[in-house]
Amino acid sequence: MTTRKIFRSAIWLLFSLIGVAGLYFWLQVEFIAAVQIIVYVGGIVVLIIFSIFLTQQSGNEMPKQSLKRTISSALAVLFGFGLTFLQIWKYNFQPSAKSFNWTISKIGEQMLSTTSGGYSLPFEVVSMLLLAAMIGCIVIAIKTPAATNGKAKEVGIEKLKESKLEITINEISER
Repeated sequence: MTTRKIFRSAIWLLFSLIGVAGLYFWLQVEFIAAVQIIVYVGGIVVLIIFSIFLTQQSGNEMPKQSLKRTISSALAVLFGFGLTFLQIWKYNFQPSAKSFNWTISKIGEQMLSTTSGGYSLPFEVVSMLLLAAMIGCIVIAIKTPAATNGKAKEVGIEKLKESKLEITINEISER
């Protein structure tokens, strides 16, 4: 992440997830690409952006990263690229002669299956994880009210007196 703006980071995440969906389209797996766009781009990124706006940190800049952290991040990226290149070069992957015949109905049956090859349980686990993440975002976003030392009511009454509203002080204190 090279930007220090939180909102821009979320937008870059959106673009990278759309890029992954583009790779799925390129592999001619349109259903998985559509699911990628709907679930990740439409759901997760919107949740992240919503939580950024809830915490009111959308316009703030994140602190500048130290040089040590930047160098270690660059080394980790280079190591990852090197490891990927080594695996591709060492194993000399060849195209498979087996055809890719997954239809939407086959994918749906596999996702809803409760047998050993089914994805029903992992799907439920992921949905619970997303629910916990959403609740966590809401809990983090809720800010505790600032301590007023009991003067908030008096300040409110004085502001009402200044604005010359027709509400009496007794009505305010009853509320």
